[in-house]
Amino acid sequence: MSRIGGRNAWIAVPAGMLCAAVVGTLVWLSLPMLPVTVAWIGDTLRSATAPQPSATPRQTPAQTAAEGGAIDCRTLYADDLWNELMWRPGSLLGQSQAPPATTATSFADAAAPEVLVTCTWRFDRGGIVTTLSKVDADATAIAEAALAGEGFSCEVDGAATACARTRGAVREEHTLRDGLWLVSVETQWHPDDFGARLDRTIWG
Repeated sequence: MSRIGGRNAWIAVPAGMLCAAVVGTLVWLSLPMLPVTVAWIGDTLRSATAPQPSATPRQTPAQTAAEGGAIDCRTLYADDLWNELMWRPGSLLGQSQAPPATTATSFADAAAPEVLVTCTWRFDRGGIVTTLSKVDADATAIAEAALAGEGFSCEVDGAATACARTRGAVREEHTLRDGLWLVSVETQWHPDDFGARLDRTIWG
């Protein structure tokens, strides 16, 4: 058998033994990790095939209010509406318990709201003030007549009374339902279906 040119047996044999020794050493060093690796593979396979628990439904602000829990501005807005407000040029949010910014002061006085949260948004152009309050059942009963007398258009849908009015650059929207009063005053900028989107988030 002819030899391959350039191969030296005196070098090839020790080099091969050295490589074999290195590989053997690495295998020996990795042996303690073998049980860990097997356990990790088993856990991965089990988690991939195990049924996932169903997500717990998020509690609505109306449910939180009924239980006496705390409500902040973030809970009032669905993610898409929150992002729309946050990315508006010049967006600045202030949270407080200021009274509703409604111009229907007669109704506000009669309703005697217990303010849960007021969210005041300021933008480069315009702003939005939203207030969620607790009110007595009497306030819901008189809402349609009282707000209609202030020039609002009202609709009653089951337990909810929704009223809205636009004057110039200002749009004002009210919803009363389940002992809660939601009022938003939008100046210059009116996001699409703003009141309806808030209603869906708060009452579900």
